[in-house]
Amino acid sequence: MLDAGPAASGWSDQCRTLARMADIVRRRFGAEYTLAGLDLLLHRIGWSVQVPSRQATERDEAKIAARKGEQWPVIKRGRRTWAPGCASRAKPARV
Repeated sequence: MLDAGPAASGWSDQCRTLARMADIVRRRFGAEYTLAGLDLLLHRIGWSVQVPSRQATERDEAKIAARKGEQWPVIKRGRRTWAPGCASRAKPARV
C-alpha cells in the first residue's frame, strides 16, 4: 500500500506524512502506532524522510553560486586553536 502512493489511499496531493501513514497502517492492519514508533518501524523496513523536489520559481542559481563562493570560505575557515583568556565569568585568582 505504501508503494502505491498517497493517491491510492485517497489523498489527491503527493504528500506523505507520518500522520497519513499511521492512518494507512491503522486502516489496513488495525494497529495504532505513535508517530515516533511508526518512524522507527518505517526506517527498519528501508523507508526514510524525503525532501520535496520543488524549488521556488524565484530561485537564481547564479546568485546562489556567487554567494557560496564568497561566504562559504569565510564560514569554513579554521578556528584558532588557542587564544589568551578565560571562559569563566569569575575573575581568575592572581598568584
